Formats: sequence, structure tokens, C-alpha cells
Amino acid sequence: MLSGRRPPHDYLGTVIGTPDPRGLARFYAEVLGWTIHSDEEDWATIAPERAHVYLGFQLERNHIEPKWPALEGEQQMQIHLDIEVSDLEAAVAAALRLGGRLSEHQPQEEVRVIIDPAGHPFCLYVGAPEEAAQTPV
Repeated sequence: MLSGRRPPHDYLGTVIGTPDPRGLARFYAEVLGWTIHSDEEDWATIAPERAHVYLGFQLERNHIEPKWPALEGEQQMQIHLDIEVSDLEAAVAAALRLGGRLSEHQPQEEVRVIIDPAGHPFCLYVGAPEEAAQTPV
């Protein structure tokens, strides 16, 4: 445990840089079915009900969209999310309706890589979490 870190019941968050925190928060709130908790011009957060985790979206005025798969000399992905769904086709269709786009590169038949409105890739899959850990992204 990190020195100074309180034991359980802390919040654990992941923060994603974007030129549009509000817009990306709305996108992921819809994708995940989570609630928006902070909605400022430069900072937004979403979280599931009664949970101790959140996704934050921080304004990055000089945001450069990552290239995926990685290309030498280009901005590379810093993070991606694996999201388990019950119906892959329906989840992909919903993500596309919300403003995501399907990546041209799809390395696995049972996983779909979607690019969010800020250019960050994320994976939708049906299956157990340990399967997502094997996703070659």
C-alpha cells in the first residue's frame, strides 16, 4: 500500500485527457450507464451508483488524438478501457450512434475496438474479464 493512502473506501479514478470534457463525459455516461457527477468546462466525472470508482475527463487544450494501432513518430495511446457487454452488436451500434467510430484495425473476432469522440480507443467484448486482459491493444 502506498504510504499515506487510506485503506478501503477510497475513491479510485482514471482521468482521460480531452478537448471536450463535458462531451466525452456524456459519451461515456451513456456507454456505461453511469451518472455524471461533475460537469464543468474543464473537468467532468462520471461514476456508477454507490461505487468507489470514477472516470474523470480533464481539459487538454493541446490534445493530440492518439493513433491506434501505434505508429512510429505519432501520438500513441496512453490508456484504453475494456467494457464487458451482453450483446456485442447492440453495444457497438449504440457506441456508434453516440459518436464513436469503429477502428479499422480489429485484432480479435469477439472484441470490437471503438474510437471515442476524442480519439481514444476502447474495447467492447462479451465474456469474462480475464478474456479482456488478453486483448492485444
